[in-house]
Amino acid sequence: MIPELGHFALACAVALAFAQGVVGIFGPSLRDARALYAAPVLALSHFAAIGFAFLALVWAGVVSDFTVENIADFSSSAVPLIYRISGVWGNHDGSILLWCLILSLCGTAVAVFGGGLPASLRSRVLGVLGLVSGGFLLFTLTVSDPFARLWPPPLEGAGVNPILQDPGLAFHPPVLYTGYVGFSVAFAFALAALIEGRIDAAWGRWVRPWALLSWCFLTAGIALGSWWSYYTLGWGGYWFWDPVENAALLPWLTGTALLHCAIVVEKREALKAWTVLLAIATFSLSLSGTFLVRSGILNSVHSFAAAPDQGLFILALLGLTIGGSLLLFAIRAPVLAATGIYAPISRESALVLNNIFLCAIAAVVFTGTLYPPFANLLFGIQLSVGAPFYNQTVLPLTAPIILAMGVGPLLAWKRADLLPALQRLWLAGAVALLVFLVLSATRHVIAALGLAGGAWVVLAALTDLAGRVGLFRVPLGNSLARLTTLPRGAVGAALGHIGFGVSVLGIAGMTLAVQKVVVLQPGQSTELGGYTWTLQDIHDAPGPNYTQRVADITVDGLTLHPSRRFFAAQHVITNDAAIHTNGFQDIYAVFADEPASGGAELRLNRHPMAPEIWFGGLIMALGGFLSLSDRRLRVGAPSRKKPAGAVA
Repeated sequence: MIPELGHFALACAVALAFAQGVVGIFGPSLRDARALYAAPVLALSHFAAIGFAFLALVWAGVVSDFTVENIADFSSSAVPLIYRISGVWGNHDGSILLWCLILSLCGTAVAVFGGGLPASLRSRVLGVLGLVSGGFLLFTLTVSDPFARLWPPPLEGAGVNPILQDPGLAFHPPVLYTGYVGFSVAFAFALAALIEGRIDAAWGRWVRPWALLSWCFLTAGIALGSWWSYYTLGWGGYWFWDPVENAALLPWLTGTALLHCAIVVEKREALKAWTVLLAIATFSLSLSGTFLVRSGILNSVHSFAAAPDQGLFILALLGLTIGGSLLLFAIRAPVLAATGIYAPISRESALVLNNIFLCAIAAVVFTGTLYPPFANLLFGIQLSVGAPFYNQTVLPLTAPIILAMGVGPLLAWKRADLLPALQRLWLAGAVALLVFLVLSATRHVIAALGLAGGAWVVLAALTDLAGRVGLFRVPLGNSLARLTTLPRGAVGAALGHIGFGVSVLGIAGMTLAVQKVVVLQPGQSTELGGYTWTLQDIHDAPGPNYTQRVADITVDGLTLHPSRRFFAAQHVITNDAAIHTNGFQDIYAVFADEPASGGAELRLNRHPMAPEIWFGGLIMALGGFLSLSDRRLRVGAPSRKKPAGAVA
């Protein structure tokens, strides 16, 4: 009965979403106050309907209702409760339902927290969100129904994919999807502003918090996914340049550019057309990732199996959304003329430089990800684009961004002098140069460049904060007092830059990692990275829904317990890595296999600076959330006075 109610709620949600879209977009033209306030009510009703449908599917997973095909195929009564819940979105149909839930939540957030917006703009923003949501809900209801029944039901479900039975995978998809889908709000603001023909400083102020919130979740989601793959998959890496990983990186790159562009719109009313185009591009890339994961075009461990009609339906949605928005952009381009001007040396110019190289990196990643499958599809040519291509093309494009991140925040708006900013950065530059010279002497040039760049970004951001609080110019107590009164937006921006620098340090440190694959008998030892690794014992241990073989390894007094887990229901063996960290390096061991000759095949790794990769991601996200708490991001931009004699 509950699944039927969920299915009915899903059908209601489709109707409510399209009603929200039509009323929201065309209601302001009726010049009727009731039409303006109908869209928020419909958005709340739409969210309630899809929320009930999602909870109904979760309920089916919790009670192991195997008459629901989705639950029978992707869940089991034997797995712990958390995985019966997370298994709901660990498959194609359930993940699309989660996507729709978050999209409706975005509309609800605009309806509830958008009271300060002009009523017509809020209505049209909700209208755009309603139409996008309606398209995905119609897809869910027609060709990707998560409530499809199965009869006769099996006595037991097929079970959750063993790789997904990890707390990281319980939280990674919802956080990542919130980042993906959250950019729909910036997209809706862009289209609503194009419809109304008004894009100004106030629009930049309104769109920035929504873009920042989405960026925070996307940053956290990518970091969580990277961390999960690092400690769960047992391969010892944090980023594989997998096509679906790239699909997540693309909207992060353009979203970062959008976030900085919105600041320029707010401050100078410049780059309006580019900002609108970035808002469209960022959400379009999020939708493209959804299509690529579910179409079968990309060969990836992340991909969901999908029927041809599902891929074609999503492709049609993609074409309507991207094509329609770009057509509207082309028609309304004349209203986007910039009014602000700025000098070549200014903070605006630094942000433009940032945008150019972020978008260049996005273009490189986009080409490397999509060219091979389309070359195969169109011409039958088999191509492989791997890490060497991305490393050699992305690194040169990242260097100017790192340089600009250090100098840009110290430049004034509109017009600035470069020399005073460089003089303030002498310490950051000296430390970065020293790091580079010391490490390059050891012939680790790439690591030297990365560590120098990370140090430059971190120290430059600290220099900016030190200048704001008058460190070393006033008594220390006064500096600390000033720190507590700084705008949280400024502190959050500095933290975001510091987090990026810390991640760069971690990535550069990982280039110095050492590893070894070795077969050891109990009692035997090997040397790696200045440590002695000794296999002490191999033994069996029980698990909640698996059995496992555990290797006990000592590393200079530390004890690690990597294991091999056997899931009988799926007949799958997974590797559970054992990691010891001190915050600055990881000692990492994987129990890879048991050879016929006895003993254990072990993959041993020492990873310098690896924790900094995820610490940096966490700091970036925290910096973004801190900026969101700044009241200046929650109030409208002041209206600019018209010059004398101007026509209203």
